[in-house]
Amino acid sequence: MPSLDAPSKPVPAPPAFRIAINGYGRIGRCYLRALHEAGLSAHFRVVAINEPADLASIAYLTRFDSTHGRFPGSVDCTEDALIIDDQTIAVSHAHTPEEVDWAALAIDLVVECSGQYGSRGELARFIRSGCPRLLLSHPGNGADDVDATVVFGINHAQLAGREGLVSNASCTTNAVVPVLDLLHREIGIEQALLTTLHSAMNDQPLIDGYHHTDLRRTRSAMQSIIPVSTGLARGVERLLPALAGRVKAKAIRVPTHNVSAIDMVLTLSRDIEPGALNRLLRNAAHERYRGLIAYSDEAHASIDFNHDPHSAIVDGGQTQHIGPRMVNLLVWFDNEWGFANRMVDVTRHWLGITTRGSDATGSN
Repeated sequence: MPSLDAPSKPVPAPPAFRIAINGYGRIGRCYLRALHEAGLSAHFRVVAINEPADLASIAYLTRFDSTHGRFPGSVDCTEDALIIDDQTIAVSHAHTPEEVDWAALAIDLVVECSGQYGSRGELARFIRSGCPRLLLSHPGNGADDVDATVVFGINHAQLAGREGLVSNASCTTNAVVPVLDLLHREIGIEQALLTTLHSAMNDQPLIDGYHHTDLRRTRSAMQSIIPVSTGLARGVERLLPALAGRVKAKAIRVPTHNVSAIDMVLTLSRDIEPGALNRLLRNAAHERYRGLIAYSDEAHASIDFNHDPHSAIVDGGQTQHIGPRMVNLLVWFDNEWGFANRMVDVTRHWLGITTRGSDATGSN
């Protein structure tokens, strides 16, 4: 019989889930960096990146980021791999899903950040090419094009581990849905008009050019405030069906590089005093919606929320009442970093509930 004082054998850690990133632009790079900054290498390892750009540029833009600063670790490259803190990430330069042998890479999850695929037929090409699961950094073209559209903290628990195609919705949907969910639960919402003031994006040119079929997006991103189309209302109603038919939305691109805002005009179902509304929003940041909603009533500019991981930051100093039931809120969000962190949260939850095993769970 072994001695009671004998040291127990160490329990081996479960193998890390193997993740690939398809499309290594703004969100792809933020996703990798969010995993790195969260210290999740014991559970999730990025083993492959597919990006048409050359490897020297990939390494350079990983190391130096004009918006989020230098990468907090070592970055190097070989002829066919990116090296992050001595971890080797194979890099391919394919233009289609079929050109990558995902099965040979033994991938557990592909994070689709190229934004080029939205229909079920297009997305199924990844599954047929050996990807067991695909997490989109954008909405599917329609509700039936993916197995689930998830906003972490709202409906992520619906994932059962059997899904193959999951959308992380949009950055704006992730910002607005937790706030609307809170207010509809606690007070009730009759109507909502949402105006997104969104930083410029890479589908806009720096100077006028033939960049888009939407003629407004052919105009210089840095010289104008530009109205654009948005599917935000559909996204909200998909996640919060109780608000179907009650939400309208518009979007305006503004000449900043990052951090966006949503101006929300709401008609509530019952009267609420001005101070009570802000108290409700402040308390939510520390309770049910902790990690998703933050609250501040200091004098802010958008740059204050660069690299902020929350989905939404309510600016309590901008709350206004127009009678007892109509209110106006201003909500800030880092449209890159907040969204990338929610993708990490969905990754942790989705893979953490599979039979392979990992003790990682959602952080919120």
